[in-house]
Amino acid sequence: MRHHKCGIPKNIDKKIPGSFLFIIPVFVISFNSFLFFSCVRAEPARMEFILGTICSVNLYGLGSESVYNEIFGRLREIENLMSVNIPSSEISRINAAAGIEPVRVSEETFNVIKRAVYFARLSEGAFDPSIGPVVILWGIGSGSERVPASGEIAELLPLVNWRNIELDEEAKTVFLTQCGMSLDLGAIAKGYAADEAAAIVKKALISRALIDLGGNIIITGEKKDASPWRIGVQNPEKQRGTALGYLQITAAPNESKTVVTSGTYERYFENDGIRYHHLFNPPLGYPAQNGLISVTVTADVSMDADALSTAVFVLGFEKGFALIESLDGIEAVFVFEDRSVRTTAGADFTLTDKTYFIKK
Repeated sequence: MRHHKCGIPKNIDKKIPGSFLFIIPVFVISFNSFLFFSCVRAEPARMEFILGTICSVNLYGLGSESVYNEIFGRLREIENLMSVNIPSSEISRINAAAGIEPVRVSEETFNVIKRAVYFARLSEGAFDPSIGPVVILWGIGSGSERVPASGEIAELLPLVNWRNIELDEEAKTVFLTQCGMSLDLGAIAKGYAADEAAAIVKKALISRALIDLGGNIIITGEKKDASPWRIGVQNPEKQRGTALGYLQITAAPNESKTVVTSGTYERYFENDGIRYHHLFNPPLGYPAQNGLISVTVTADVSMDADALSTAVFVLGFEKGFALIESLDGIEAVFVFEDRSVRTTAGADFTLTDKTYFIKK
């Protein structure tokens, strides 16, 4: 095992609360950035605060208490492994050992980091799991938000580089090669958790379910009437639970589909009339500014949609659209500051708010 001369940094991770979002079965409101429309009255779902947000699972009366317990227990396991806000988590241990030594982790933490590095490479760094130092510096959502001096940001930028994450497949170790580096899996771990929850639903042979992890939505199986699920996209200018349109999603029996949105309205603060949001451009260390307000991605795997929604937002429309179009089974909806909306060819999206318009 390699050892490097480097002081172990203080644990300066700040708790960043998840945003309160909405799911709406027409007349029933719960928490999420999407809206869920259905002509069937939803049965009560179990809701708990995990992963920094309100997590809701609805098994439509088809699941037992033990299945709910298994799902929420699994979510807490993942949180305990991958949260930067838990000092004993594997991610916190990796960060504490940055520049000192590799850290052996569980296979699932290793695989999530490996997938994060894959999307960093695919997006040419627009998605970067080593963004931790910048997230901490800005503190958005922590209650201590501030606009850092340009010199402070410049000093940290050398620490944000996914290429300096060394993965040993055989030993299952992760090594951050520079002192002061830190991982933040906030843009991918929730997607992984959603996939794990869906796997439990399938194992229990439950024919339909709606899993909502604060913006990461998975639907499993068919609705009772076999009609498409309608997942609404949040209107970024209005209160939570107000849609500007909806996606129609169909999942075959015992299969899942996922919808994930990244938007500037989810977590931000304002200073001198300027909004600073949490979707950072890793090479610059500032919130990405490219005319987009939100990007919604649909896919089969929530972990992939989670990472892609962030990557595509940071890339901007032209590069982001090209990336989505290059991937099989992935679609996207782009919402712009000028209230225009664009979609990829396969996205089944219907605009309902006439103050917005579809741009070809």
